[in-house]
Amino acid sequence: MQVCRGLRGATTVPKNEADAILQATTELLGALVDANDLQEADVASVVFTSTPDLDAAYPAVAARRLGWTETALLCVQEMAVRGSLPRCIRVLIHWNTDHAQDQLRHVYLREAKRLRPDRAGP
Repeated sequence: MQVCRGLRGATTVPKNEADAILQATTELLGALVDANDLQEADVASVVFTSTPDLDAAYPAVAARRLGWTETALLCVQEMAVRGSLPRCIRVLIHWNTDHAQDQLRHVYLREAKRLRPDRAGP
């Protein structure tokens, strides 16, 4: 039976430049797709957040460039919390799947591995 599950991921970028933001987001989405055998047709929507120090590009542009043209995408600004990880992009994918919660493979790349070391992988 399919249910909607939340698939999470995050990455960081070295600088606030459009190319860096889009490259990091593309890498993150690719890793989530590979780790979960994700198909766009099964994705209900995607929410991207970026820290306030990233304003050179919308992360959702990377998903559109990957061909995610039928999926609802939204970009919002992450809360500014003192001491939080800078230049960070997070994603929450609402995925219609028959996978159990413990079968989801969340992906944390680059400096974002610090956010969830229990899910960062090797």
